Amino acid sequence: MNTKNKTRPTTSGPARPEDKRLSIGSTFAYGFQHVLTMYGGIIAPPLIIGAAAGMSSQDIGLLIAACLFVGGLATILQTVGIPFFGSQLPLVQGVSFAGVSTMVAIVHGGGGIQAVFGSVIVASLIGLVITPLFSKIIKFFPPVVTGTVITTIGLTLMPVAANWAMGGNAAAPTYGSVANIGLAAATMGIVLLLSKVGNAAISRLSILLAMVIGTVIALATGMADFSKVGQGPVVAFPTPFAFGAPTFEIASIVSMLIVILVTLTETSADIIAVGEIVGTKVDSKRIGNGLRADMLSSAVSPLFNSFTQSAFAQNVGLVAITGIKSRFVVSAGGLILVVLGVLPILGRVVAAVPTPVLGGAGVVLFGTVAASGIRTLSKVEYRNNMNLIIVAASIGFGMIPIAAPKFYDQFPSWFSTIFHSGISSAALMAIVLNVLFNHFKAGNSDNQSVFVAGTGRVVTEADVKCLAHGDRFENGKLIDAEGKEVPLKSDTSAEH
Repeated sequence: MNTKNKTRPTTSGPARPEDKRLSIGSTFAYGFQHVLTMYGGIIAPPLIIGAAAGMSSQDIGLLIAACLFVGGLATILQTVGIPFFGSQLPLVQGVSFAGVSTMVAIVHGGGGIQAVFGSVIVASLIGLVITPLFSKIIKFFPPVVTGTVITTIGLTLMPVAANWAMGGNAAAPTYGSVANIGLAAATMGIVLLLSKVGNAAISRLSILLAMVIGTVIALATGMADFSKVGQGPVVAFPTPFAFGAPTFEIASIVSMLIVILVTLTETSADIIAVGEIVGTKVDSKRIGNGLRADMLSSAVSPLFNSFTQSAFAQNVGLVAITGIKSRFVVSAGGLILVVLGVLPILGRVVAAVPTPVLGGAGVVLFGTVAASGIRTLSKVEYRNNMNLIIVAASIGFGMIPIAAPKFYDQFPSWFSTIFHSGISSAALMAIVLNVLFNHFKAGNSDNQSVFVAGTGRVVTEADVKCLAHGDRFENGKLIDAEGKEVPLKSDTSAEH
């Protein structure tokens, strides 16, 4: 079999990086790596919501299988695309964390899981209608905004990696143990070591191979348990409305609509972020197609007992660290998710991968997202403008809910729902400040504040006039045209 990469553009004109096709073996290997990266994240929401609803372990298992199944279908729609739906970018879809707290509140409010499903359906359909508005904001996402958002995505995911490295379950007696953190550190070390290997294939599969090796180490040290893999059905297709027909409550729908607005904001940022990493054009039409796929998947997901769908930021980091930009790799990952959704025994195998192993790999992955944002920010012009304060204020604002998770607890629920997400906080702040300083320029000047003055080297006109033709600096000394050192007189006035 010819394993060389083949480029098959799906549109006329120059091939897009995301349209590159790999061999079938490589495609599914890298796709499986995407599944492993986001598996912990996609099963966490149904675990939390199911527990809040008082479901049995068997029913929670059905929720997890449903989320895998729907996430796979949503991923295929997003990456392959059909007219008006799908960004055709390497974005993995799954249950959005943005709505978990709201769904738990709906359950605790007496509506039950049925009210959650009903609110998701209605709010997602409303989101589908308003997506054209969001797709028009591309001009408000220059590098100063996208770089800030990408950096914040990476930084806000670090607590997730840290929690995984500690064991994932704060109630467990081994949570934060030296053994757990040591296993995470070993996995991270293996990722770095394999990345150093001269073989390109091994380097690109470093995350997947490190997870396999880390799991083997865990088995050898008694930290992995595969005994429950054989328990439960081998094949189980998600039954529509397995938990009853959805119910529709106005308050629940309004709360979920706020979540949908947050999801639209985050998905817009993720689409732009992955476009920046891939190096492909992302316009308003493409954003609109991606958002419509997001909303359609979210509206249909309750039919199969799942929840709101959104792009997974951690997989953006995987695209960056592996350099594999093909959307068909992620499509393969979506197909694997569908298979895991109907073959829960395979899902139980993946679920047996120890959480610290995921944490060790996550540190590198999420750090790579932040580094990609920093790389984007390095292209931004900071002289004679307010871009530095835009970046500073936005990242700082985005870090507030990460540094202090209870910061917005006393605010109205709609407000805390939006701003409790560091990604949404940073994105909204960056957009507003960019409009304020770079679009409405009335009142702007070249030296508005210390932030402007401090963004670049400044040489006064008097300094330049003191230099003679041929003067140059060598090793910190001023040398004239004849090669003689010119004495530098200290500014005594500055000493007083």
